[in-house]
Amino acid sequence: MDRKEARKKAEALVAKMTLEEKAAQLKYDAPAIPRLGIPAYNWWNEALHGVARAGTATVFPQAIGLAAIFDENFHRRVAETISTEARAKYNAQAAHGDRDIYKGLTLWSPNINIFRDPRWGRGHETYGEDPYLTTRLGVNFIEGLQGDGAYLKTAACAKHFAVHSGPEAIRHSFDAVASKKDMAETYLPAFKAAVQEAHVETVMGAYNRVNGEPACGSKTLLRDILRDEWGFEGHVTSDCWAIRDFHTNHHVTDTAPESAALALKNGCDVNCGNTYLHMLEAYQEGLVTEDDITEAAVRLFTSRYLLGCFADDCEWDSIPYTEVDTDEHNALAQEAAEKAMVLLKNNGILPLSPEKLTSIAVVGPMAASDLVLKGNYYGTTSRSVSLLEGIRAYCEPYGIRIFYSQGCDRVVNRVEHLAQPDDRLAEAVICAEQADVVICCVGLDETLEGEEGDTGNFSASGDKVSLSLPESQQRLMKALASTGKPMVTVLTVGSSLNVPEGDATLLAWYPGQAGGKALARILFGEVSPSGHLPVTFYRDLSDLPDFTDYAMTKRTYRYFTGTPLYPFGFGLSYTTFRVDGITLSDDSAELAITNTGSKDSETVAQIYAKARDCKDAPLHPVLIGFARTFVKAGERVCVKVSLDKNAWTAVNEAGERYEPDGGFDVWGGICQPDALSERLTGTPCVHTVR
Repeated sequence: MDRKEARKKAEALVAKMTLEEKAAQLKYDAPAIPRLGIPAYNWWNEALHGVARAGTATVFPQAIGLAAIFDENFHRRVAETISTEARAKYNAQAAHGDRDIYKGLTLWSPNINIFRDPRWGRGHETYGEDPYLTTRLGVNFIEGLQGDGAYLKTAACAKHFAVHSGPEAIRHSFDAVASKKDMAETYLPAFKAAVQEAHVETVMGAYNRVNGEPACGSKTLLRDILRDEWGFEGHVTSDCWAIRDFHTNHHVTDTAPESAALALKNGCDVNCGNTYLHMLEAYQEGLVTEDDITEAAVRLFTSRYLLGCFADDCEWDSIPYTEVDTDEHNALAQEAAEKAMVLLKNNGILPLSPEKLTSIAVVGPMAASDLVLKGNYYGTTSRSVSLLEGIRAYCEPYGIRIFYSQGCDRVVNRVEHLAQPDDRLAEAVICAEQADVVICCVGLDETLEGEEGDTGNFSASGDKVSLSLPESQQRLMKALASTGKPMVTVLTVGSSLNVPEGDATLLAWYPGQAGGKALARILFGEVSPSGHLPVTFYRDLSDLPDFTDYAMTKRTYRYFTGTPLYPFGFGLSYTTFRVDGITLSDDSAELAITNTGSKDSETVAQIYAKARDCKDAPLHPVLIGFARTFVKAGERVCVKVSLDKNAWTAVNEAGERYEPDGGFDVWGGICQPDALSERLTGTPCVHTVR
């Protein structure tokens, strides 16, 4: 069904409603209208890395981990799988009259905000710090969710429009001030592509103000840019209880009816929250018209018609519940975790050889944790494999003894409440002393970095206050290092941390339900690590501007002036590569990559460009293309890489994109074209000009 037909049907249906009925449809928990045959519908549903909060579903690696794969096609496959499970669950639950929250077809994902500062607790929900990588992954995730049938398979949601990345503690009152250049160059491109290329059905506003206007009621964002400039035809939803902030925190209005009117007038159709309960008061006070209410209702029912909610011929209605939690989906989750993990450091200890080991100490508060597999916004998996379980299962056929100790609490100074501080350190050291090698599993989880209001956030409302591990985990690592035993650090985190100890460091992210299996296969060399960083790992927060400063100066790899710990785009392998040729056209590049080692492996071809003699160019070369590729040991492949359509442009201070006159320097490689990246990978980039 095309949009024109769907809107015509929506207009006819809404025309039969009373004013009160139309107004009631604008809340996220829209009630049934039995006399018109309209069932209840809940617009609030989550699917960040799997169908979330609605019972059993496949849990993929957290979004930041999926971004580390650097693969548009694989990303789409993950989204297609998520939408299949969402449809299967919806079909079965709706047939049983279950239309509760989190069980609809409007999936409030992906989060395509730019992860501009490592302190932001929700950064692991995003695809990292680069606008182009975020754009490509966002487009493919949206297209994978929405499908290519006669009806929408599910409706994706691009959030949070448009300038939103902390601080969490003040998000309900904060004004994010961004220049026109930063808006056009950094904060808006992924949303523009979501609308104009992926045809996303839903856009969600943010909690904060943007240049003085509350995002969920911003004329500039929702009317001038989203609808008038970009031609968005779908519906807009508020973030949850964000409209209430207009009068309670932002103080741009005085009353709830005024807040409801401001949001509706500027194009916010769905209120996640309860401020639209005051819509009829706003109408009675002359703040909105019936036409305003009608238009929002028509947009919402247009989306429901596009989803086939009132159709007899929707092809997606035949997806059975047996498509949920399948072996195939679990295998894809494991493959995703294997591709996502990033080898940051290796002195030769990895991969481990099971034939040469008799015992391994698996130590750390994240080793046996199920929570650390999930990130946030997750479903219920029936197949969870912890890091410890994955290692133990792999080692069992070899007769390798596993010694396990929790070692410490994630954050406080003891595991048992009545014990003395560091009550598991001695046990951890004892385990290490018995073992040939130590695998130390440390990091964070959603209670230590996450969203404001999440239960158990330790500090700063979910934002990080430093780039160091909690002190309890630092003491554990020092104690283990003092034993002199070889140590592999497995880091579970969704953001930049400075964790220097160990002979090798493997970044596992929040790896999803199959994380333990994937980890074991990488540790023992069944799979060569091939993830690459979608964010910069910084040494210290002192290298960065104030958290509340939204200017891109000194932020992300494009504008950072310091020396990073690990650069954006970096990732080691169990083999070595050589890049020895690049050819360039307007919309693609071809890169020759040779696997010069003894291990088959995937890697990521990366193309960077910098405008010459252009004052508007970012400080450093910018990613304009990427492609994951598999290279057998000893073989050479030529990888074709599609390039950003804006690759040969710059953005001036007025926010205008143009083609500079001076030409471009272009580099191809498996990392950034900087000295640190090339030294760490041992693979210099190749250079050409345009």
